[in-house]
Amino acid sequence: MAVSLNHTIVPSRDKQRSADFLAGLLGLPVGEPTGPFVPLQVGNAVTLDFADSGESGVMALTPHHYAFQVSEQEFDQIFERIVAAGLRYYARPHEPKGYGEINTERGGRTVYFDDPNGHVMEVLTAG
Repeated sequence: MAVSLNHTIVPSRDKQRSADFLAGLLGLPVGEPTGPFVPLQVGNAVTLDFADSGESGVMALTPHHYAFQVSEQEFDQIFERIVAAGLRYYARPHEPKGYGEINTERGGRTVYFDDPNGHVMEVLTAG
């Protein structure tokens, strides 16, 4: 049997707000709450299960990194939403971050932004 990722838990201060935030930027629907989780279905049948930190044994709220590979067209649409939302975006997750820039150093395009919980979100195209 091939091993595949099914889901991961995303700790948050407000699981619904956090799921809605990312879903709005990525252009994805938020699923119906299931137990303590608000799922966001991404590609490859993987869900990001948003949960309030400290609820039902969910880990403490420590910033994590989540990366989403998208097509060139999807990147353009997502980037437009990032700009329209007034989010501070940057080209690298380390210093110098390159605020207000898109990274093209790997052949494709990459942009980073922070979600309301301090998680570093990355949207990238194939290089």
